[in-house]
Amino acid sequence: MPAIHPFYQTHRSAMQSAMARRIALAAPLLRERAEGTDLAVIGQDIMQEFEIVLGQLPYVGGVASRMSDFFMRLIGFLAMSRVLRRHGLTPAVIGDIEREIYKAQLLTEPEAQRLAQGRAFMSPDNQRFLRAQAALSASANHRSEFPDDFVYDFVAPAPGDAFEFGIDYKACGFCKFAARHGDKEILPNICGLDVDAYAAMGIRLERTQTLAGGASHCNFRFSHQASEEVSR
Repeated sequence: MPAIHPFYQTHRSAMQSAMARRIALAAPLLRERAEGTDLAVIGQDIMQEFEIVLGQLPYVGGVASRMSDFFMRLIGFLAMSRVLRRHGLTPAVIGDIEREIYKAQLLTEPEAQRLAQGRAFMSPDNQRFLRAQAALSASANHRSEFPDDFVYDFVAPAPGDAFEFGIDYKACGFCKFAARHGDKEILPNICGLDVDAYAAMGIRLERTQTLAGGASHCNFRFSHQASEEVSR
């Protein structure tokens, strides 16, 4: 088994705890949609696969790259998808289960905390940070040193646009990971988590295409949700 990078090793315990919570949340859904399966065995298989995934996870700069956090928060779902696929579930069913799990997990955080995170994400300060991170991601030095990282552009709205700002992902770290490790079939399940993740923070995400779906880029467009739309 490949060694886990020291950066991820420092976060390993927290990531394992998050996976254990997701497995617990998955249990009633699996009882309903995967009759006859041994939930204890599935849980063990997922945690074992998660260790494999951690060893495969590329280092993309640690705290210097905002996408390190995305890898750490979401890569476990690929481990879960691998195991559930081996147990006979279709990618579509797996995607539905994982979205329900992730939404339930997100909504365990207090609403005030989630909305504060959303306001911080949409703030002018964070937009300046995103511009700087986008420029870093596209720089020749960064792409050479961290070829498995995401590459993206910050998008400012044009007159008449309904969004507040956007990000165009030109290269996706999850796509590179999936291509290297044979996860292309289950890769779209990662994309399916985004809308609920931002909605939990009071942010509306609109996206009409993805790299995983064969497009030239993923077109994320962000705006504040109306108060009655916020997930509770």
